[in-house]
Amino acid sequence: MRRLELIFRYAWTSPATALGLAFSVLAMLAGARPRMVNGVLEVAGGHLRSLMAVLPRCAGFAAITFGHVIIGLDHSLLRCIRAHELVHVQQYERWGVLFFPLYLASSFWQLVRGRHPYLDNVFEREAYGKTPVRADA
Repeated sequence: MRRLELIFRYAWTSPATALGLAFSVLAMLAGARPRMVNGVLEVAGGHLRSLMAVLPRCAGFAAITFGHVIIGLDHSLLRCIRAHELVHVQQYERWGVLFFPLYLASSFWQLVRGRHPYLDNVFEREAYGKTPVRADA
């Protein structure tokens, strides 16, 4: 039964994971290196930190999760925030492809209410609530 559950979780998140794999290829072209950790592909390093510097501050991130793929600025940083990102993996396993519109809707709703679209997003609040990661990490 556990094997069937595992297959379902990976299949349910596969659209988001496919997007993560596409971004991973781009990251690897920029020198990032892949690693498998806890059944999740982590891609980090290379020139990602310098590429992130050219994005507007509001679009920047230390790490981002797409299904079972986590892309981060470097692997040492991912070790520090892995627990937080794994909560997002669990959220993808719960919501599947619905995670994308639900996450965006939560951010938009917080913005409309005059709150912070990232820190007050219900999915981020859940991840920060379950992990010791700081919002400014």
